Amino acid sequence: MSLPEKAFPVSWDQFHRDARALAWRISGSEKQWRGIVCITRGGLVPAAIVARELNIRMIETVCVASYHDYSSQGEMTVLKQINAELSSDDGENVLIVDDLTDTGKTAEIVRAMLPKAHFATVYAKPKGRPMVDTFVTEVSQDTWIYFPWDMGFTYQEPIAKDHAG
Repeated sequence: MSLPEKAFPVSWDQFHRDARALAWRISGSEKQWRGIVCITRGGLVPAAIVARELNIRMIETVCVASYHDYSSQGEMTVLKQINAELSSDDGENVLIVDDLTDTGKTAEIVRAMLPKAHFATVYAKPKGRPMVDTFVTEVSQDTWIYFPWDMGFTYQEPIAKDHAG
């Protein structure tokens, strides 16, 4: 496995703050949300936080598999569709939540299912950014975000390898 040139590790505390910031941005809307559709698996944690903050009780999942390893994106597969209740009216007043939009391929698939929904991600990369309506932080395309659920506690090399100390 080749590691990306730029790594962006995110702690649980940071992710929680960023997901709450996403909810804050969405809360400015006057919409009465019918529910959240979270894109699994990455969207599960931010969807729970956004649902709590915005008092949304209806949470649905759409299951799209895309990443097969940390260096390449495989073919997109929809493993589970969205229920008829939330997909009615093309997703009007539905909030789609994911952790990240990277290339925009997953977002494009889900957008086609719910073209009128509001799409929100915690993080966005330039290629995927046009697919989302709201996000908190943009990172460069060549950055790999290490989410807290993917990490354990280990020693981290300093960015500058030539350090005295």
